[in-house]
Amino acid sequence: MDLNSPTFILYFFLVVFFLVFLVIYIVNLCKVNNKKYDTIGEMNYVIKKFKLDRKKINYKKEIRIIALLDSFIIASVGTFVTSLDIMIILQLGLGFILLFALIYSLYEIYGRHLKNKLRRDENEF
Repeated sequence: MDLNSPTFILYFFLVVFFLVFLVIYIVNLCKVNNKKYDTIGEMNYVIKKFKLDRKKINYKKEIRIIALLDSFIIASVGTFVTSLDIMIILQLGLGFILLFALIYSLYEIYGRHLKNKLRRDENEF
C-alpha cells in the first residue's frame, strides 16, 4: 500500500484520532472522577487566560471538548508531517511548529467560545 495515497492517509488519521481521543478522554475523566485533580491542565490554561469563573464550569462536559481538541491536534499534525517526503529533522521541526500553532489557535477559539457561553448562561437568569 502506498503510504502517500489518500485512503491510507485518511485511515491513518481516523485510527490515530480515535486512539488518542480514547486515551486522553479516559485519562482526563479518571483524574477528575477520582478527585486526584479538580481540573486538568488545559482547562487551567483557558481559565487563567480568559479569567473564567471555575465554579460555573462543568468539567466532565468540557473534558470531551478538550479530548477532541487534543486528539485532533495530535492526529492532524502526525498525519500531515508523516505524509511529507522530507528529512526526518525537517519533519520534526515542522511538526513542533504546527503543534504549537494549532494548540494556541484552537485553545484561543475554545476559550472565546467558553467565555461567551458562560456569559450567555449568566444573562439568562
